[in-house]
Amino acid sequence: MKKVIIGILIAVVLLGVIIIGKGIGAYNSIVAGEENVRSAWAQVENTYQRRYDLIPNLVATVQGEADFEKSTLTAVIDARSRLGGTVKVDENMLGDEAAMKRFQESQATLGGALQRLMMVTENYPNLKSNQSFQDLRVQLEGAENRIAVERKRYNETVRDFNTYIRQFPNNLVAGFAGATPKVPFAADAAASVAPKVEFNK
Repeated sequence: MKKVIIGILIAVVLLGVIIIGKGIGAYNSIVAGEENVRSAWAQVENTYQRRYDLIPNLVATVQGEADFEKSTLTAVIDARSRLGGTVKVDENMLGDEAAMKRFQESQATLGGALQRLMMVTENYPNLKSNQSFQDLRVQLEGAENRIAVERKRYNETVRDFNTYIRQFPNNLVAGFAGATPKVPFAADAAASVAPKVEFNK
């Protein structure tokens, strides 16, 4: 009988050690997952910041074209100024769907204004032949491509993290650790519709 009790105690202790080990492993994976999400978000911010920083040079170059459409240029300047000087966002936003939506909308407004600006510049031969403008245009296109790549990477990282914290028994540890799902980028509603450009010359 004594051997049976000792065997049961050993089994209970081993089970406890296994459960604690699994819990510690899950907790550490959740922490690593959150850090991966933050890192992916930092890359998204970097790419948006790069685009943001290119705009003053682009605007200055386009303003040199005396008869350029002022309304198109003003839309870019206004959209940039609404961002408030930087694209850094509190990381708590990563779990706040409404805040993420506002961020996406402001970036989509700026992106749309830049896209219209690039389309309108096709009607200005002086700009098309201006090497500084062409260099800026290439840099801006590169920034837009990097934004798309980094948003995709961020969404993949968020998907992996959200899946992990929802799985059993990880969801128990996630609840204990206060880990909450992160908000991915949603597809831009206007992304499937080409912008309309009207020339007021």
